Amino acid sequence: MTTAVVLGLSVATLIVVLGAFIATTRQDRRVVPANGGLDFGSNDGPAFFDPRTIKVGDTVHIAGVRYKAMGALHLSWHGEQWTEHLLDDGTRRYQWLSVQERGERDEAVHLEVLLWTQVPAQGMVPAKSMLIMEGVEFFPTERGTVAFRAEGMTGLPDRGLLDFADYRANDGRLLSFQRVQGGQWVASYASPLTPGSIQVERLG
Repeated sequence: MTTAVVLGLSVATLIVVLGAFIATTRQDRRVVPANGGLDFGSNDGPAFFDPRTIKVGDTVHIAGVRYKAMGALHLSWHGEQWTEHLLDDGTRRYQWLSVQERGERDEAVHLEVLLWTQVPAQGMVPAKSMLIMEGVEFFPTERGTVAFRAEGMTGLPDRGLLDFADYRANDGRLLSFQRVQGGQWVASYASPLTPGSIQVERLG
């Protein structure tokens, strides 16, 4: 996810980072999870922090947990572009925060903001049909390959390609498998964030 294999990251840490990455990537981006859209198209509501402005080095507070924004991936796929931020809570437990603008022409802009958490999936390969993860049935929504450009510390090359396979459960839960081309598949669940749940400290 970012710079050419960040200096100082051990192999074990790289594995954790890559595992933590099952992120966002496209998660059937035609469907916005419940409470997952932040509406910045209207001036009538309260002012919430805009997660599109998160930068590498920021301290990010999400639902009472303090994270450091270590790096970012800038991704593109079929004309869509979005950003995923690598967050570290200080215990080397990495999560990815994905931020993508959504909205057709002449419509208010919404943000799809998801926090991704890795799930054990050792040896699993994303099927093209329904699969069961921790007793829940997930059905395929999208799969393909995205291009990325890395910034900051991510443990990934400066540029590259990521394969992904996204799934959705009947209750709306999201699951995504990802791998850097040539690597192993890792999986993550997504949790949509609501307006006001993100705050940022920034120096200068």
